[in-house]
Amino acid sequence: MIFKVFYQETKKEIPVRERTQSLYVEANSEREVRLKLAERNYNIEFIQEIDGDFLEYERNSEQFELENV
Repeated sequence: MIFKVFYQETKKEIPVRERTQSLYVEANSEREVRLKLAERNYNIEFIQEIDGDFLEYERNSEQFELENV
């Protein structure tokens, strides 16, 4: 499964929409995504599983790049 993760660079940063970044991770569950990203010290706002038409839309985006974690 592919998950889209919305985050800030550090845990000290307050979530502000204009500074929220996103990345894509392949994992079996949301918990696995959190475990894979634990070392990066991100302030994770939201993790969303994407599939079907939404996944195809995201893959056509220039920002789509699966993280190798």
